[in-house]
Amino acid sequence: MEYITVEEKTRLEQELADRNQADSEITERIAKARELGDLKENAEYHAAREDKAMNQAKIEMIMQKLASAVVADPSEAPDGMVFIGSTVKLKDVDTEDEELYKLVGEASGRFDMEYVEVTSGSNLGQSLFKAKVGETIRVDLPRGERTFEIMEILS
Repeated sequence: MEYITVEEKTRLEQELADRNQADSEITERIAKARELGDLKENAEYHAAREDKAMNQAKIEMIMQKLASAVVADPSEAPDGMVFIGSTVKLKDVDTEDEELYKLVGEASGRFDMEYVEVTSGSNLGQSLFKAKVGETIRVDLPRGERTFEIMEILS
C-alpha cells in the first residue's frame, strides 16, 4: 500500500488527463504519417508509434498508482507526529546542520522548493513516518548511516 497526499493525487489526475489528450494527438500523427505511403521507410510513422507506446505505458502506470494508492489525510494524524504531507526540521546530530524535509508519497521532481522531498518508501521516509518531535532517528543512507534529531513539525 502506498500513501499519497491530496495534492499528489490531484497532480497525478492532471497528468493523466494531459497524457490522454496527448494520446489523441499522437493517434492523429500516426494517421497522417500513414497517408504518406510506404510505412517501412516512414520515420515519422515509426516515431509516432514509439511515442504512443511510451505514452500508453505512462498512462497505465498512473492509472495503476491512482487505483492502489491511499490518500492520506493529515488531519487524522496525531498531533506532533510525522505523517504523509508533514514538513519537518531535522538536525544532523554529527554536523549540527538543520534542513527542512517533506514526507511525500511521490516526489514531484522539483528542486526549487525550500524543503527536500522524501518519499515514504525511502529509508529516511520510513524512519520519519510516525516519529515525534524530540526523537532521534538513525537512517542507513547511500553515503552511510546518519543520525537526525526531529526538531520541529511545521505542517
